Amino acid sequence: MNKGGFSGKPQNSSNDPGDDIPVAIRDTPDAAPKKWLQPRIVVIGGVTGFILLALIGGFLFFVTAPKKTADSQSSPISSAPTPTIESGNSVNTLLGHLAYSEALDSELVTISANRGIRMRKAAAQKFEEMVAAARSAGVILVPISGFRSVKEQEPLFFGVGAQRNQTPAERSALSAPPGYSEHHTGYAVDIGDGAVPATNLSTNFENTKAFGWLQANAARFSFEMSFPKDNAQGVSYEPWHWRFVGDRDSLEMFYKAKNLKPTIQK
Repeated sequence: MNKGGFSGKPQNSSNDPGDDIPVAIRDTPDAAPKKWLQPRIVVIGGVTGFILLALIGGFLFFVTAPKKTADSQSSPISSAPTPTIESGNSVNTLLGHLAYSEALDSELVTISANRGIRMRKAAAQKFEEMVAAARSAGVILVPISGFRSVKEQEPLFFGVGAQRNQTPAERSALSAPPGYSEHHTGYAVDIGDGAVPATNLSTNFENTKAFGWLQANAARFSFEMSFPKDNAQGVSYEPWHWRFVGDRDSLEMFYKAKNLKPTIQK
């Protein structure tokens, strides 16, 4: 079917070729020889007009046709929005604790001549200096726990939690889930007072000379308490747990990643 109502043939349906010639020309004797040429001209003109109209119609359709948008595409790749993650929401947390990677063995050294307790080299050096300074003041700082692997953290969280009939939420207030402990980093250390070991890993440690000395002097050695009272993470108060923040890696690990403000000791 042809567009625009044109068939490519003259509109008159008569079989006489002369009917396609205007009456004024047919009645003129001199025009008689042209009556066989005129139909061809009309036919050619009709075909040319049809082609021109078809081209114009196609051009108008192209210009006025609605463009496909992302909403009209059938492909899910082009229509689906690209998911975005806000930097403030990208921190990996579990039950109030942040995820930490394990320190490499090559980064760890023993502290206080204790083969069972290790820290990262920079943290270990400053801890040894802190222990020496405290001892000169008559205070005995004893390391209780340093680096712990994720595997070593599992019994502390799941095993002890089961023994004490604690839910994961209850246990997380006292111990970090595996993969979420600062001890994995090699920068954290639990400290006790050698004069009163009964206060080890308890809030009573805050009443010892060791704790008082740490509050007054730990910052000089780039150590700070990780979980003071009413801390931002909601972890129970741990006056014995201290972390090193004295180099770029440790500072970024504990502050930049979790976007927390430093705590001010009072």
